[in-house]
Amino acid sequence: MSFHRPLVMGVLNVTPDSFSDGGKFDNLASALDHARLLVIGGANVIDIGGESTRPGAPRVAIETEQERVIPVIEALHKELIQTNRTDVQISIDTMNAATALAAVQAGAQIINDVSGGLADEQMLATAASTGAIFIISHWRGFSSQMDQLNHYDDVAKDVAIELEARVQAAIDAGVSRDKIVIDPGLGFAKDMQQNWKLVARLDELEKLGLPILVGASRKRFIAGALDAENPAEVDNGRRDLGTAVLTALLLQRKLWGLRVHNVVATSDTISIVEALRFAEDATSGQS
Repeated sequence: MSFHRPLVMGVLNVTPDSFSDGGKFDNLASALDHARLLVIGGANVIDIGGESTRPGAPRVAIETEQERVIPVIEALHKELIQTNRTDVQISIDTMNAATALAAVQAGAQIINDVSGGLADEQMLATAASTGAIFIISHWRGFSSQMDQLNHYDDVAKDVAIELEARVQAAIDAGVSRDKIVIDPGLGFAKDMQQNWKLVARLDELEKLGLPILVGASRKRFIAGALDAENPAEVDNGRRDLGTAVLTALLLQRKLWGLRVHNVVATSDTISIVEALRFAEDATSGQS
């Protein structure tokens, strides 16, 4: 059995209010320093966002979002070229078509829209015009309202059906199917148990025949499994460990990528599972 090594997408939030690292990298120097650490740690993609999507987060002006992310993308793109790290891609994490376009023009190769094109009616056409990889997440509403939008008859099947509709909308708008990646949208309009049920049944998404990105890193449902009574008290160290364990279990599937905060832990986890898989293959070949 051959081992498929997923891409590691490192999170770089250039925001003052993201749920786990808000304010840490909200200027150009600190953002670039962190991007360098993500690359050294094994990130294949740097996902740069300028608007928090944590539960209850307020929207920010597009101008503010672009002031945060575009200088970072430009500087990082230039540095990656100068250091011959063309193996590392830049992703823009945005729900705004204008920001996505500006980011691609600045050097981003991937548009990661957590709304799947629902937040901005121009996004699908913009994604098509750029030719960038387009990540479509499952989404039902903005952070201020998403916790009230979590009714599902069957969460895995419903998410797959709704993602399929967004994929078709993107194709109808001109996005090439081979440029589309899907994301189950963990944490978005889903309670803790729904998130776990969805993770356990990613086979429903696999039926769509598209690459899958999973972004479980440090999210509430992981903290809830570690401390059901006080999930907010679970620190990032424990959340990272929980994320790494979940990553190891998910590697039985063929994922396109994993969006994470701690790229070292994720890269190490993948390497350990890969070593075990190769040993198993070698053993079975001798029998």
